[in-house]
Amino acid sequence: MSYRLGVDVGGTFTDLLLVDETSSQVFTAKVPSTPEDSSIGVLNGIERVCKSADVNPNQISKVMHGTTVATNTILTGTGAKVGLVTTKGYKQVLQIARSYVPGGLGGWVIYNKSEPLAPLASTIEAEERMGADGKVVRQLKKPALKSELKRIKNENIEALTVSLVHSYANSKHEKEVGKVAKEVLPGIPISLSSDVVPEMQEYERTITTVANSYVRPKVATYVRSLQRKLTRKMKNVKLHILRSDGGMASSKVAESLPVNLLMSGPAGGVSGAVWISKQAGFKDLLTFDMGGTSTDVALVQDGKARLRRETTVGDVTVRASSVDVRTVGAGGGSIAHVPELTGALRVGPESAGAQPGPAAYNKGGTAPTVTDANVVLGFLPTEVRLGGDMEIRKDLAEKAIRPVAKALGISIKRAAAGIIDIVNENMYGALRLVSVEQGYDPRDFALIGFGGAGPLHANALGKLMNSWPVIIPPGPGVLCAYGDATTRVRDEASRTFIRRFSQTSVTELVKIYAQLAQQAEKTMEKEGVSKKDRTLSYEADIRYHGQGLLLTVDFDTKDLRKKGFDVIGDSFDEMHKQLFTFALDADKEIVNLRAIAQGKATDIKARKVGKGSRTPSKSSQIGESRVYMDGKDQVAALYDRSKLKSGNQVDGPAVVLEMDSTTVILSGHVGKVDTYGNILITPTA
Repeated sequence: MSYRLGVDVGGTFTDLLLVDETSSQVFTAKVPSTPEDSSIGVLNGIERVCKSADVNPNQISKVMHGTTVATNTILTGTGAKVGLVTTKGYKQVLQIARSYVPGGLGGWVIYNKSEPLAPLASTIEAEERMGADGKVVRQLKKPALKSELKRIKNENIEALTVSLVHSYANSKHEKEVGKVAKEVLPGIPISLSSDVVPEMQEYERTITTVANSYVRPKVATYVRSLQRKLTRKMKNVKLHILRSDGGMASSKVAESLPVNLLMSGPAGGVSGAVWISKQAGFKDLLTFDMGGTSTDVALVQDGKARLRRETTVGDVTVRASSVDVRTVGAGGGSIAHVPELTGALRVGPESAGAQPGPAAYNKGGTAPTVTDANVVLGFLPTEVRLGGDMEIRKDLAEKAIRPVAKALGISIKRAAAGIIDIVNENMYGALRLVSVEQGYDPRDFALIGFGGAGPLHANALGKLMNSWPVIIPPGPGVLCAYGDATTRVRDEASRTFIRRFSQTSVTELVKIYAQLAQQAEKTMEKEGVSKKDRTLSYEADIRYHGQGLLLTVDFDTKDLRKKGFDVIGDSFDEMHKQLFTFALDADKEIVNLRAIAQGKATDIKARKVGKGSRTPSKSSQIGESRVYMDGKDQVAALYDRSKLKSGNQVDGPAVVLEMDSTTVILSGHVGKVDTYGNILITPTA
């Protein structure tokens, strides 16, 4: 009997999902995260989930892991000291960057530009030049390069980036620099831009490769350490890391190209939401993943998560495919405060995190958090046991909220309700970014709420967005781990190819795509994915001639052969209309070509629940709780989710309890249980 394990490490909790690959039976566990060393929390979780499932760890063959190590390395500025080799005359490429200042028209007043990931003192210029056509303009001078590399060796660099002008057209000089660097800097990891992102635009290519070098030592150390620890527990286990685009990478690929992991954690939640929603028959979704530290939102259309060609973490934007996830600093641990200057209530982005956590967790925290507000309002009753064993203390939550109430001159319950309203508005703004501001009407989408805190707020977000039904999947607190466990191996190959439609032919394009597909499939071969289990898809970055903006269009090469460039051009026009309300009667231009190879999707079926009547059984209602809702005290029924059946309808106000999360159904709403145990919340009227 073989098992696969999905592991998602969050800022507060580590979630695990163990799947029997034969029967599709699942077991879950939730343990506190260990920020000082995430692998400790992972191993604690493995011990717990194996014990509850009565499974020998040696039966686990695959561990699929979503990690925030790369993300946190950039956010906290704790990456490697990076050396950079550029073409002569391009030494200040990172300092010049792009002339963009966040924060609107007045943003420049308060904007403090962060230091580049590769300092100028550790940047050297190589005397060489490659033409845009891939022809050598000036040969590389190796003696001068050696001398400069020896100089930055004394700067104690921990990683090296090589990014030369036009190396996307011809990587010869970058490879030569790499060979010289290996001699001069033995043991230092080297990243070549022609390997990481062989596409045009010098700054984007350079910052992406530098970011890869910046996080590489820390990611490699973590991945190797985790692999060693897993191997001690599970002899033949294979470790895979979730990529930002929702695919899986082997541990070796993850070590060498960690820039593709910057959205690893959030991508797992979106993958899990897509998987569970497809089973339930919903293809158009807004995903809402609220954890202890932050909230991630994304849009899914026709069963596919929207991807983008850029990944942004903090103020670093790199050229790497990722699920179009927007993150806001709003989570269960977000701290509320009332600044003396304004006297207005604020929530987040500061978080109590895993240590010490919200006051109600009784782990030493005293700051008023969103979780404490939910406890005060009765939305998170004391009957809850987080992770199965963590007690909730209402008295400590009230004590934490009291200073906020005093500063505002209102009752503790009204202060708690204000905290919840503000954090909901913050998350509403993030959901608008992926829907309304991308040309989508949120009324055309269902909203799926998950994460440890998501189901507490999902009904309220559904009201704000007018997105129905609000879907609460079974085990919402571990849905990210579902995504990790059910995703598939993925890799891509790209190439810059700047041509107007009139300057190239379908035959030429198809030939290049065949070469890129062959390159992308090498990863499938290394992973042992047979040809019959592989799928290929194709993308092109398109713009109107003379335009700077690029839009990515996906298509089938069979349609390209049959219908010609209209297959790409018509889709581009439609995307442009949706985003900007118009299309131009202008020549279209190809900029980049991309082939994506994927392995076979994991065949795990969602488990069905038993059938019941409209009224839930008496045994499913485990009590009542006083809640403060709609500005007044009300009585809410408490339900044990494990005892709810398909067809049951839970009328609000109600609170549904389970091991890893708590669902709030507001007054005037009803939650219907479907075949797979999802709770579908809609307005009663």
